[in-house]
Amino acid sequence: MHRIPKWTLAAAGVLTASTALAADELQALREEIAQMKKTYEARIAALENRLKEAEQKAAASPVAAPASGQVGAGSSFNPQISLILDGVYFRDDKQGRSPEMYEHLDGINHSHDHAHGALERGFNLRETELVFSAAVSPHFDAAAMLTVSEHGDVELEEAYFDTRSLPYGLKVRGGKFLSGIGYLNGQHPHQWDFVDQNLPYRTLLGEHGLADTGLRLSWLPPTGNWYTLLGVELLQGKEQTFATSGLSTPTSREDGAPLAGTAAGSLSAQKAGPRLATVFAKFGPDLGANHALQFGGWAAFASQHQEVHDHTLEDPASLVHALEGKAKAWGLDAVYKYDAGGYGGQGSFKLVGEYLRLNKDLKIAFHENGALLGQKRDFTQDGIVLQGTYGLLPHWQAGLRFDATGLTRNEVKGPSGTIAEWNKSDRWTLALTRQIDHFSLFRLQFSRANLWVGGEKEKTNQLFLQYQHSLGAHGAHTF
Repeated sequence: MHRIPKWTLAAAGVLTASTALAADELQALREEIAQMKKTYEARIAALENRLKEAEQKAAASPVAAPASGQVGAGSSFNPQISLILDGVYFRDDKQGRSPEMYEHLDGINHSHDHAHGALERGFNLRETELVFSAAVSPHFDAAAMLTVSEHGDVELEEAYFDTRSLPYGLKVRGGKFLSGIGYLNGQHPHQWDFVDQNLPYRTLLGEHGLADTGLRLSWLPPTGNWYTLLGVELLQGKEQTFATSGLSTPTSREDGAPLAGTAAGSLSAQKAGPRLATVFAKFGPDLGANHALQFGGWAAFASQHQEVHDHTLEDPASLVHALEGKAKAWGLDAVYKYDAGGYGGQGSFKLVGEYLRLNKDLKIAFHENGALLGQKRDFTQDGIVLQGTYGLLPHWQAGLRFDATGLTRNEVKGPSGTIAEWNKSDRWTLALTRQIDHFSLFRLQFSRANLWVGGEKEKTNQLFLQYQHSLGAHGAHTF
C-alpha cells in the first residue's frame, strides 16, 4: 500500500480551492456585467423616452407668433445669428475725391446706387451685416441679411427661403436674393478677397451686383464626375443698372430753371413684373482632392428699362431727357483652386476670371428738344476682372487683381452710327491679408487706377487698412 505524501495532498487542496475561487470570481464578474448592462439599458431607454417627450412637446407647442400672425421655427440654435463688423482706414491722393470718381466713370454707370465703398479719408465704419438663418422645417431653409450703416440706416439685402426636399436635384429659392449669375455676384462684402468691388460689377451691375426679388429654379443633374448646375430666375426688375422702371416723366430741371418750351414726350407706365429674367450654368470636372475647377456662363434680359438724365446742376447748358427700352447682359467666368494642404492655407491659391457685357437698346421718350423724340440710343459696354490669391505663410494671403471697363466695346450709337465712345478705365490692386482665424482678419490694400471721368483721364492711388470681425454663427462659404 502506497502512502500519498502530505505535500501532494496539500498541493491538491490548494489547486481545488484556487479553481473554486476562480470560478466564483468569474461568476461574480458575469453577474456584475449583466447588472451594468441592465442599468445602462434602462438609462438609455429613459433618455430616449425623455427625448421623445421633448419632441412631442415641441411639436405640440406653438412658437410665439410675430405681429403679422406668421409662425416660424425657433430654438436656442434656430435661427443662427451672426454680426459682421467691417471697418476701413482710407487714404488717397485726390483729397478724398477718388470714391466719387469711381461713381461717375464714363460709360454705362448709375451713381444713384447705394455704395458699400463710399469712404471718407481717415477712419470709416462700413455697413454692419446682420444675418439670420434657420432650418424652418424638413422642407425649407430660410435666411435674411440686413445691413446697418454707421448712421443707423437699415437696409434689407436678402430675405429668402430655399426648398430642401424636392426630387431629382431640383431646388427653388424665393424672396429677395443675390442672383446666381457669375462667380463673384453671389458674394457679400465680407466674402471678398479685396476691400472694394471690382470695376465691371460696380459699373455694369451695381455696387452690390445683381440682386432682386423673385424666384429661382436650379437643377443639379446626375452627371457623374462632372459637377453641373443649371438655373433660371424670374425677377421683378427693381432699380437695377439695366432693369429700372416706374420712373416719372421730368417736370422740372435740377438747376431750378423751367423746362424748355420745346420739351415733348413722356415715359411709359411701368409694366407688370417679372421684368427681368436670367439663365446660368456652371460646370466643373472632378480633379481630385487638391484641385477644383469651375466654368460658368450666364445671360440676363430686361423687358423694360427707363433712365432720366438731368445734369443741369453741373452743366446748365445740358438738356433734360429720358430714355426707355430693353436691355440684356451676359458673361463668362472661370475659377481654379488649389489646396496645398499646408497649415493655415500656406501654399494654396485661387484664380478667378470674369468677363461681362451689357447692352441697352433704348429710345428717347422725353427730351427738352422735342425734335429728338423717338431717336434710338444703343449703349454697349464690357468689362473684365482677373484676380488671384496665394497663401504666403500660415494665415497670410497675398492678392493681385486687374480690372477694367470698356475693354473691347465702350460706345453709344444713334440712328446714323456712333455718337460717342468712352475710353477704357482700368486698375491694378495689391492686397495682403492676415487671417487671424475663421472670425477675424486684417487687410492692407493698395490700388493704382487710370479712370476716365467726364472725358478726362484721372490717375489715382488708394490705400486701405481693413478689419473684419464675425460674431456668432459663421458658416462655411460656398465654392
